[in-house]
Amino acid sequence: MSRLDSWSERISRNLAKRTSRRSFLTRLGTVLAGTAAYPLLPVARGATEVQGEPEDPGDPTNCNYWRYCGMDGALCSCCGGTTSSCPPGTEPSVVSWIGTCRNPADNKDYVISYHDCCGKTICPRCTCTRNEGVGPIYRPAKSNEINWCTANANMVINCSNAAIIGVATKPDH
Repeated sequence: MSRLDSWSERISRNLAKRTSRRSFLTRLGTVLAGTAAYPLLPVARGATEVQGEPEDPGDPTNCNYWRYCGMDGALCSCCGGTTSSCPPGTEPSVVSWIGTCRNPADNKDYVISYHDCCGKTICPRCTCTRNEGVGPIYRPAKSNEINWCTANANMVINCSNAAIIGVATKPDH
């Protein structure tokens, strides 16, 4: 028997002593299903803010600002960024969650893409948790309880911003 064969046999026998076939298949199935489902998580990859901003009333450093209706995290507008851009030294998460917020100036609903800004430790100023219209964690597109920086190289969350990506329309039913 060659060295490779004896090494493979030894490893296989040790693995068989410590695990059952069912537990191995369960773990393998979990990994495969998780890997297959991971691309389904993103909602707005690379969403850009809509051109021609609507009238924007309110203070973006205040949690009661109209765009923050689905916000959960420190406000980037208090941490060196803006409502739609990340502070220097951070980068936006490549995936995000979305919400629909009503602008009090024109009484229209806007689709908001919330991005975590990743790369630095959390900004301790202006923490905001508003859960209007937020879905449960098993509906990731509408959940603000997920660390959206896990898709980035640096998974540390610094703050969150709220970019307008469009006017909300009602479905044709």
